[in-house]
Amino acid sequence: MNTHNKKLREQFRKARTALQGDFEERRKRFRYSVSGTRVRFDSEIRDIHRAARENLSGFLSRTRLLVVLTAPAIYALIIPLALLDLFVTIYQAVCFPVYGITKVRRVDHIAIDRHALQYLNWLQKLNCVYCGYGNGVISFVREIAGRTEAYWCPIKHARPLADPHEHYSEFADFGDASDYQAHVESQRRDLSGHGD
Repeated sequence: MNTHNKKLREQFRKARTALQGDFEERRKRFRYSVSGTRVRFDSEIRDIHRAARENLSGFLSRTRLLVVLTAPAIYALIIPLALLDLFVTIYQAVCFPVYGITKVRRVDHIAIDRHALQYLNWLQKLNCVYCGYGNGVISFVREIAGRTEAYWCPIKHARPLADPHEHYSEFADFGDASDYQAHVESQRRDLSGHGD
């Protein structure tokens, strides 16, 4: 990887660390703590949240009919999402040990915690659980696919991508044949957690 790319990646890491610091400040301000996957609010805050909850009939009365009619299309995606989750989990369990790639932890990608918010009614909580799972599965799958691509074909594409995965910036440049095989081996070492 060239020096310019290394500097950009370091700037990105620093920005991500700063964002995490911002999240910690907000956590203190809204008075909650996280232990594992459990979220705990101060009792005073829970009471404020319960008082702010909108009942289901009020929530539904503000919802447009067309939004309600699209609900089956949205929730039908649970089937392909669950199947994708299952098949990619099996793929990773079978193939990553063979390739020597460090496994992706589901818990780092799938977060289902918004149901702990007492200011949401049960339908809002259900929607939040669904979105947390769906977006988490996509994130989980993307990381597994990114590690797979980094192992088998770490070459950038000829044209720019809108939002490449985290490993992409370390790929060899398109058309650069010099030391390509050495680059592949370096990528594979990094994926196994044994990089230089």
